[in-house]
Amino acid sequence: MEEDRVVLLRNRFRQLFGTEAALVVRAPGRVNLIGEHTDYNDGYVLPVAIDRSVLLAASPRPDRWVVVHALDFDQRAEFPLDDIVPDDEHPWSNYQRGVAWVLQSAGFTLPGLNMALTSDVPIGAGLSSSAAVEVATAYTWQVLGKLELDRVRLALLCQRAENEFVGMNCGIMDQFISALGQRDSALLIDCRSLDYELVPIPAHTAIIVADTRVRRELVSSEYNTRRRECEEGVHLLQRYLPGIIALRDVSPTQFAEHQAHLPDGVRQRCRHVICENDRVLRAVAALRADDLVTFGRLMDESHASLRNDYQVSCPELDALVMAAWRVKGVYGSRMTGAGFGGCTVSLVDESAVEAFREHVSAAYQAATGTAPEIHVCRAEAGAGVV
Repeated sequence: MEEDRVVLLRNRFRQLFGTEAALVVRAPGRVNLIGEHTDYNDGYVLPVAIDRSVLLAASPRPDRWVVVHALDFDQRAEFPLDDIVPDDEHPWSNYQRGVAWVLQSAGFTLPGLNMALTSDVPIGAGLSSSAAVEVATAYTWQVLGKLELDRVRLALLCQRAENEFVGMNCGIMDQFISALGQRDSALLIDCRSLDYELVPIPAHTAIIVADTRVRRELVSSEYNTRRRECEEGVHLLQRYLPGIIALRDVSPTQFAEHQAHLPDGVRQRCRHVICENDRVLRAVAALRADDLVTFGRLMDESHASLRNDYQVSCPELDALVMAAWRVKGVYGSRMTGAGFGGCTVSLVDESAVEAFREHVSAAYQAATGTAPEIHVCRAEAGAGVV
């Protein structure tokens, strides 16, 4: 229960710093229902903020230092606001450092802080634990520093912190949904314009996240390779479609007409992104019409495309998805996140939740020798003070 986690965090903060926390901020992780690897191609995504979160307790300091305790690692790091550099010894603290660095670069004056944080968002599972840490940190400084900062700009600054300070070239989706999510709704985000609209989740459904428990170190390098391949595809397609600036601008019909001009790997990457954008828009229409059969079919098609064209799935993800497909009451299932491990997301009729747990757990353990972690989630609100 979140209330219990808050009490434990406040108690631990008092033990560590000898004073009460001025506030506790919560920022959620996320799962993306559909629209994978489209965000950095100016495309469309449909994530939900989930009821797994980073909790951050903080109080101002009288000096220009930041002291951070990561309770889950039982580690402490500190840094001066006037000389922020990456910390190889405590790399988890680079998210706080990056947020401080980017806020100050944007002209904001920050107070020194004592911080303690804990998270129940699985690390490396594709549920955006890093974005949740960034958003929680930025929102804490916004409140305690009285910064004039709207949610969209907060998300953009957190993305910049991860891109430029941490060195992960992520798109905007993760920070955006952690900052702007709404309970019981998905958020359709146009990653070019940053326009967004709520899409209600039908009340009789459950969002189930199944964790392979596989963590692959090659995710970052492969992620950046996929980005370069997409950029190469745009460059080559511009010869035939001079008005385009991103794969978002290419329709499935135009791609079919010009795909022969692309080398094999680049063609596959582009096909996934272009068709995935189309799937997102069709999926939103289906969800608004309460057509969960169509929505689920599009989720399934997304997984096949990520496996075959974008080539970011793995045997463990495929095993979870195929097990889910065999459960009556599962509308759709797919990998979610960067890939090569992490989690799947399934949209399931609430009457089928226990059958899902039993069958998927047994099938995955039989296939891999490992028990998956299964989380039944609800769509939650974005960052805020607890």
